[in-house]
Amino acid sequence: MSQIPVFSKTTSSHSILERVINRNWIAACAHASIFISVFILSIGIPILIFLDTEDEFVRQNTTEAINFHLNLWLYGAAIALISVLSFGVIGLILFPIWFVYHWSLSILAVIHCLRNPEEPFYYPLIFRLF
Repeated sequence: MSQIPVFSKTTSSHSILERVINRNWIAACAHASIFISVFILSIGIPILIFLDTEDEFVRQNTTEAINFHLNLWLYGAAIALISVLSFGVIGLILFPIWFVYHWSLSILAVIHCLRNPEEPFYYPLIFRLF
């Protein structure tokens, strides 16, 4: 009968690589949650990740993702209000800008998290409420 070798996670260099890969993907998922929907579910994912993790890199990225969600809702509400007041004229100009801002920065955040495991992504032009 042969024995199965037992490998300790603390002595294996694989666990360090595995930990780095996992934290990058978790941080990227916090930013990518905006693609699910623009309602409560999309902000719930980074909130749950924030509450579950103790890793500072992941926590910084989740707070940025939460702030970005809140800002997108704020900007969207402002554009809707301005659009109603201007009978849709200004909304036709501002909505495409908001849409490109939303999608492009979200994609950049995911790519940044996967490429730079030690540097959190900071969104430009947002209010940091959280």
